[in-house]
Amino acid sequence: MTTRTQKYQEMASIMRSQTLRDGQFQTRIEGLFLGRCSSPTQPVHTTQWPCFALVIQGEKTLTLGREMYRYGVGDYLLVSVDLPVASRVTMASEDRPHLGLGLAINPENLRDVLKRLKGLKPEPANVGSRGVAVVSAPDALLDACLRMLRLLECPEDVDGIAPLIEQEILYYILKGPMGPRLLQVMMIESPSHSIARATAWLRENFRQPLSVPQLAAKVGMCASTFHHQFKATTNVSPLQFQKQLRLHEARRLMLMEHCDAASAGYIVGYESPSQFSREYSRLYGLSPIRDIKSVSKDGAKVSARRSSEEMAQSDAFA
Repeated sequence: MTTRTQKYQEMASIMRSQTLRDGQFQTRIEGLFLGRCSSPTQPVHTTQWPCFALVIQGEKTLTLGREMYRYGVGDYLLVSVDLPVASRVTMASEDRPHLGLGLAINPENLRDVLKRLKGLKPEPANVGSRGVAVVSAPDALLDACLRMLRLLECPEDVDGIAPLIEQEILYYILKGPMGPRLLQVMMIESPSHSIARATAWLRENFRQPLSVPQLAAKVGMCASTFHHQFKATTNVSPLQFQKQLRLHEARRLMLMEHCDAASAGYIVGYESPSQFSREYSRLYGLSPIRDIKSVSKDGAKVSARRSSEEMAQSDAFA
């Protein structure tokens, strides 16, 4: 019988062969990403889509508002709605790099699994749970993840088998502690579903001026209930959520597109350069100009490019 240690060893071996350098990589399996990092990192600020992420080797943290979630081997992270977060690799080395896999949660695939899952009850409507959680991975879930990774070495089987293993992974997630939470998000009439719609809308429209009452009405909630439920899920207010989305995108524009600070701030929706600089400094700890210079100086061009890549594709392993 294969032990948990042996499963992780095999998964790590496959991932090392599939990731020959540090970075994050989309695999030939739709929605499946692999990540490798050979040293601890500074926080990477990004907007995380709904996903399942499993640590194979090393350790990582995710910060949502003022809360920090730590997860390592034996844990998986589940993000149920779009969230602005900061992720950081805290345990990694050249000999034992941090290795992680991430699977984007496809709502349609999740609904297909829910149709066949009887007995799962959603959280009570008045429960305001965070949109992120760290959960201990059961053996059955590890088995499914190992078989998914093995498919990367058998590309001819990907189209036929990967969707089935994805459904199996979603099944075990739904059977776990966060299953009722995911079900609440999927139920159209639930407050959690409305908040998920709101975060998705903000992610696509963060440049636009934000009226919280109008956004609440758009998702079918009164303003006071919306504000309470939104903060319970994301740990920030809607305005803070939008602000972080804007600042993440501005930083990406400066790193990847070589925009100057004033142009980046204007593109993401700031009319006042001084307000942009002030809020940027509050989030990142440095002014826009000093922050970009420090990335270039400390990490040189390779690290700057790597940070930009992480921000551009979101951190599927946060």
